[in-house]
Parts: sequence; structure tokens; C-alpha cells
Amino acid sequence: MSSDDEASERTGDGSPEQLALIRETVRKAGRPRAKPRTWRGAALAAERPVARVVVNKGVLHLDQYFDYAVPEELDEAAQPGVRVRVRFGAGSHQVREGRREGGRLIDGFIVERRADSDYSGPLAALADVVSPEPVLGPGLLGLARAVADRYAGSLADVLQLAVPPRSARAESRPSPAPLPPPAAPEPGSWSRYAQGPAFLHALAGGGAPRAVWTALPGPHWAGELAGAVAATLSSGRGALVVVPDGRAAARVDAALTALLGEGHHAVLTAEAGPEKRYGQWLSVLRGSVRAVVGTRAAMFAPVQDLGLVAIWDDGDSSHSEQHAPLPHAREVLLLRAAHERCGFLLGSVSCTVEAAQLVETGWARPLVADREQVRRAAPLIRTVGDGELARDEAARAARLPSLAWQTVRDGLRTGPVLVQVPRRGYVPRLACERCRAPARCGHCSGPLEAPREQDLACGWCGRDAAGWHCAECGGARLRARIVGARRTAEELGRAFPAVPVRTSGRDHVLDSVPDRPALVVSTPGAEPVADGGYAAALLLDGWAMLGRPDLRAGEEALRRWTAAASLVRGQAEGGTVVVVAEPTLRPVQALVRWDPVGHAQRELADRAELGFPPVSRMASVTGRAEAVADFLATAALPADAEVLGPVPLPPPPPGRPRRPGDPPPDSPGGSRPGEHGERALLRVPPGSGAALAAALKSAQATRLARGGGDPVRIRVDPPDIG
Repeated sequence: MSSDDEASERTGDGSPEQLALIRETVRKAGRPRAKPRTWRGAALAAERPVARVVVNKGVLHLDQYFDYAVPEELDEAAQPGVRVRVRFGAGSHQVREGRREGGRLIDGFIVERRADSDYSGPLAALADVVSPEPVLGPGLLGLARAVADRYAGSLADVLQLAVPPRSARAESRPSPAPLPPPAAPEPGSWSRYAQGPAFLHALAGGGAPRAVWTALPGPHWAGELAGAVAATLSSGRGALVVVPDGRAAARVDAALTALLGEGHHAVLTAEAGPEKRYGQWLSVLRGSVRAVVGTRAAMFAPVQDLGLVAIWDDGDSSHSEQHAPLPHAREVLLLRAAHERCGFLLGSVSCTVEAAQLVETGWARPLVADREQVRRAAPLIRTVGDGELARDEAARAARLPSLAWQTVRDGLRTGPVLVQVPRRGYVPRLACERCRAPARCGHCSGPLEAPREQDLACGWCGRDAAGWHCAECGGARLRARIVGARRTAEELGRAFPAVPVRTSGRDHVLDSVPDRPALVVSTPGAEPVADGGYAAALLLDGWAMLGRPDLRAGEEALRRWTAAASLVRGQAEGGTVVVVAEPTLRPVQALVRWDPVGHAQRELADRAELGFPPVSRMASVTGRAEAVADFLATAALPADAEVLGPVPLPPPPPGRPRRPGDPPPDSPGGSRPGEHGERALLRVPPGSGAALAAALKSAQATRLARGGGDPVRIRVDPPDIG
């Protein structure tokens, strides 16, 4: 298979069946005028009296369109794309069965007005038009259908993600007139990249370049994204940027405002609130604003005449939607780039395996700086192995080896010092001090914890574990395997009593810290930006991230390390980073050399040899053992599909919400295989991903229509397969 074919299969571009389906979805009916009809004595619309509706029911066996009659009084308002209310359910509108009044009122969208229906009997009528605003255009409808097909989901589920809830007050406000296109920007800091100015020039000239951008460390990435957006706007086209969180969106928003002024772009984030966000979304839909910056849900933003889609830090888990059908923002933007033939930019200070594959297949070009630029921008990286840490007497006071002590002391002379800790809290996990074996509960084998000011207890069943002894060596003393952020902050506060200590984590995330001496203890992803950059950084307990039983453990550890280290001043300004991890490991060496691209390329080669994603396409089927076995036995999988497993699942972490396919909450916490469900992985080679998704969707729809039995949970492209 050629690289173009691989990219087409990955993005959905080039599949005749899928493109035909999209064309049929967005086609407007242009048939001759039909005879006037009546429904229960009421006159129907004289022209195109049938409305084809997608109803807001996300179950797979109802993933189709339903025809309704259009009463004469709703004729003008009931146009394609508007929200409507229809009666749906038992006795109202069953597919290919007699239609009669009944059922309950549910929401839907008109996708088409037709002269007649495929069904020969009487049709139920539209109950009401909720709003005359056409919020579901042909482009958005086609994209939603493509995403549903790729992820074996329903169109209704995707539309719930793509179209925000209605706000009548926002709809009643007129949108401002669009501003004229700005002038093409100067290259600025894009000149640090060999192909940077050419990339901007192509966007400004109306081209559609596709690039994987490995950004240099430092604060310039937001301004560089703003420059790419401005170049696209200067060509009279629109641009869309998706970032992982509200803090990143605020930085790009500030950079765009500084470059273009107010009114050229909209910000779509949850922090704005439903009414304001819907108002911004409408301004994009109506063409008043041609550029969008937002978090995950903005991947569906209806930007007119799209010229560029961009995503920042595609490896961040925030880009993976947690509602059905669980799409990833990167893959949705790849679909948009292919179907709308626009430019594509994937940027990060690190590099995912998926990004490396886009370059290797030739679908995108690399956008990187030369080694001299990297050396100037990156801090000095030094390593301390876990063995050295155990032998270092200086580490006993605050888990810091002598090198880290010296680095912190030197850094505090000129500015703040960042300390990254893999876990929040106090002491999440404990181990035997003598042999380092994990401390486990004697009843359920759960991990033992020692919450602050409390006795030793199990983290799963809560039983007291006083008098614990190690089952491996008989030792009775414990040590912290991973000390949380709050405990680390206390230890550092005692070690450096004259220095203020600040924490940033899930409960309270700092946006920024001033440029003065301070210790900033943060969990990964919550690191605040320091004015002028951090003087130094410590990356503690690196083995905790590298030791996770996950295919992406090394990639994810490197991504989190580079994200934190990129906030530190360059080596020329004295910036130093100390990482506490085994120096010989591949991710650690990639950090020392500041070579995330090389690491991703080697990971991609290893995955190709083993047949793991993204070289192959994969899906997971999770549920009780009997349900998974029944599903696999009835699914008409592609001939080249390979079934891995099923294997028993471990018990879910305490406090995690239940998911479809999980066992009942009253299941005992023992250790019988399969007690907490099983998971099977389905793998197909490139070119068969669409067939696998279609087979899974068909099997799940049949199972749901049949009713009964334990549920199974399907996920295409599962993020964790370790």
C-alpha cells in the first residue's frame, strides 16, 4: 500500500463508500412539486412536504433518518439544519411499520426536505420547530457522519458533541459584521525553523500545507500558532486551533489579540459558560468570525471556508473525548483536513508516535529547527539513577540527591525552581523499605496507604493494616514509593525554610508565578508558567511514569518531561533540569539529547515490528466474560482481523465512575479471573480499519436491538492497550 493510500485509510479520505455516503447525506432534494397532502385534516406544505430527521437517540440500531410530514404552518421555519421536536417511540414512528400518533417528544434536526418519502403509508407530522436557526449545515453533517463511521458510533451521539445546547438569548442577539482579512504577518520567531517562513507563505497564498511541527522549548509557541492563524486569515479563509485546556487557550487567545486585535477570532471553552459559548459558536456559524481557538469540543466548530486546522500537544489525554463514540481531536482534524482540503498543523514540544507516522507516510512534512537552535533554546539536562538516589545520604532529608540539592540552591539565587511530582496528595503508595516490594493488603491485595495523621490502611477495601509485614522478606518497615505533591512541598519547605513553596495540581492549578525565588511543586500537566522562565527544574520519581504497564508509558513520560523542561530557561541563561530516572532508558536519553522526534521514530519502528497501533488499527471489546464471548462469536469481523485475548480485567480504581461493561457495584473484591470483566483486543492491518468499525457497529446494533444480556463496551483506537 502506498503512503497516500495509508493516509487515506487513516483519515477516511479516498474511500468510495464513505465519500458516497457523505455526498448522499448533504444532498438537497430537487424533485418536482408534489400534490398537496393532509395529515389529520391539516394541510401540509405545498412543496417538499417531507422532512427527513435525525433524532436525538444515540442507540446504534436507530442510527438512521426518519421521515416526518411538514404541516403548512411550519413550512417556512422547517428548513434543513434547524432543531425540531418530533414524536418518537412505541406507536409513533417505527421504521418500516405503520406510523400513528403516540410516543414522546424528543429533539432532532432536519437534514433534508423531500417531495416524497420512501415509506408509502401516512407519516407522523413534525410537532414543532424549536428554532429557525440552521445550526446543522451540510459540512458539519458530513463530518459528523464520517466521525460516527470511523468510531463505530451513532450520528446522534456525534451531533451531541458537535452542536452545543441552544440558548434563546444568544440566538436573538445579532452577530457583528465580519472584519476584513488582516495583512499577512511577518515570519517572526517562525524564522527559527528551516521551513517556517515557507509554511506561513503557503498559508497566506491560499495553499494547504500539512506539517508536523516540533516546537522549540520556551514561551513562543502560542505566538507562532497565532502567526499561522493570521497567515490563513490573510488569504480570506478560516482557521481552527484546538488546545488541551483553558490555560493553553488563554495563551493563544492573548497572542492572537496582540497580533490582530479584537474581533478576528472566537474562543470556545467550557470556562465561558453555556450562553457565551453558544453565542461565540453562532458568530462562527454565521461567518462573523473566521478563526476559532478552543478546547476539545471546538474540533467540530463550523468555520466557514476552512483553510487551516491545528492541534497543540496531541498526546495530552484531554484531547480524547469521554462521551460516545469517544473520538480523538487529532483524528477528527485529520478527517476535516482530508475532506475540506485545508492545511493541517500538528504542534508540540514533544512528538507522538502518530505524528511520526504522518511524516513517515509522507502525508505531512516535518517542521523542525536545526540542532544549533535546539541547543540554544533547551536547558541543560542532567540525570540521577534510582540506585544513586538510594546510596546518596543527602537524599534522606527530602528525597533529593546531592546534584538536585545543588541545582535547587543555585537556581533559587536567580528565580523560581519547578519540582514535578508524578502524583498529587500526601503518600499515595508504600513499599517495603528492605526489598522495595509493594505493600499489599492481606485481604484483597489492594495497595496500602498511610493518609496524613492516620494509621496504615488498604486503599481498596479500607481495612486497617496495623502490624503489617512484608510477604517477600518479612520486613516491617515501609517507605514511600511515590510521595505526593503535598508531602514533597512539606519536605522542601523544611529543607529550604526561607523560600516560599507553592503547589499546583488538580485541586488548585496556578496559571503563572512571578520571576522571584520560590519552589513550585506541581503534578504533570499543571505546571504554571514562570515570568522569564524557571531557573531550574527537578523531575522526581521518573520510574513511576516509566514503570506503568502501558504501551505508551515511555512516550507519555517523555512528553510530560519535555513539557515541564520547556518552561525552564535555555542553557545559555543557566537553565538546568535534573531528572531522577535510570539514565540508560530510551526516554531519558531522548530528554538528555532533546530529541523527541528520534524517540517517536524508534517507537514507531518497534510498533511496526510488533503490529501495534498506529501501524495497525485496533479496537477493544470490554464486558463480562460471557458477553464478550457472545459478541465475538456473532460479529462478522474482517477476514484479516486478529483477536487478542480475552484477558481478565483488574478491579477499577476506587472512585472511578462506572462504565458500560463494568460489573455490578456489588461484585466482591476478590481475585477470581474475569470477576471484574474481560477485554478482547481486535487488530487489523492498514486498509481494514473502516471494515472493522463497520463490523463492530453492526454487531453492537444487532445486540442492542435484540435486547437482554450484559452490555459490552466498544472503543475504537483505545488509548491504553498495555
